[in-house]
Amino acid sequence: MPEVLLEDLDHVGPATAQKLMESGFTTVEAIAVSSPAELATAADIGESTAAKIIMAARQSADIGGFETGDMVMERRKLVGKLSTGCIEFNEMMGGGIDTQAITELYGEFGSGKTQVAHQLAVNVQLPPEQGGLDGSVIIIDTENTFRPERIKQMVDGLSEKYGVEYDHEEFLKNIRVARAFNSNHQILLVDSALELANELKNSEKPVRLLIVDSLTAHFRAEYIGRGTLADRQQKLNKHLHGLQRFGDLNNASVIVTNQVMSKPDAFFGDPTKPIGGHIVGHTATFRLYLRKSKGDKRIVRLVDSPNLPDGEAIISVTTPGLRDP
Repeated sequence: MPEVLLEDLDHVGPATAQKLMESGFTTVEAIAVSSPAELATAADIGESTAAKIIMAARQSADIGGFETGDMVMERRKLVGKLSTGCIEFNEMMGGGIDTQAITELYGEFGSGKTQVAHQLAVNVQLPPEQGGLDGSVIIIDTENTFRPERIKQMVDGLSEKYGVEYDHEEFLKNIRVARAFNSNHQILLVDSALELANELKNSEKPVRLLIVDSLTAHFRAEYIGRGTLADRQQKLNKHLHGLQRFGDLNNASVIVTNQVMSKPDAFFGDPTKPIGGHIVGHTATFRLYLRKSKGDKRIVRLVDSPNLPDGEAIISVTTPGLRDP
């Protein structure tokens, strides 16, 4: 199917197309899944015109109509599985971390959330026969936790595991990291990530993984007190929908890490619960709760999934990376 240019859409002239491109709406698909208010602000046009443009984009991109269950099943075959490097963890996730989905990792500090994210940033670059997606990675780092030295250790660990000489420099070249300084910057970086993914779409290593570590740190620090809760949740919701759109448009896995808070009034069960409330709970496709165990062992619990039963897996966080205990 020939690619449809923005100028080919009804009601889009060269000037409007230019404004849309500058605001991150570089493809017809991106316009098709946006809201009229979003588009109107980006291109400085009326909402009724924006709605017509979205309608035209949906028709040409073939998005927004009903389809039968078998067609959905066919499309689900395109969903890739990214290996975690641990047999038990992969089995619990039905073969690995899904593309076109948001997977949330939450747990206390030191529970291994960032370690899992680093390992996936390495694994995604491997060929499919080794559990990878043959792609590159974008990391939005909000807490200054990305460590290239850790990537080097994990790549050396892979060389040992598969008996292949991997070059850590090559792996680091396929990881793009941006530091987010506040929640607004964090939301804008998703638009930049969409542009970058679009540029790399036809390269040898298209973007197949987006990591946000951590999703809620800035929101938690900036919105203090109950009075700001509605604003915070609204912004967080917009951010998560931007991430889901990224995953859908690029057939990429989206990994977000989340902090926890303690519920001192909980007399039974685990007193820790993730930040972000129902907004994060409903939008994340898979929720994984990580907690410390003896030594280097961590317990990963699948708390929520649309198609998999709840389960637990034990992993070891070692110098060469994530391993089966």
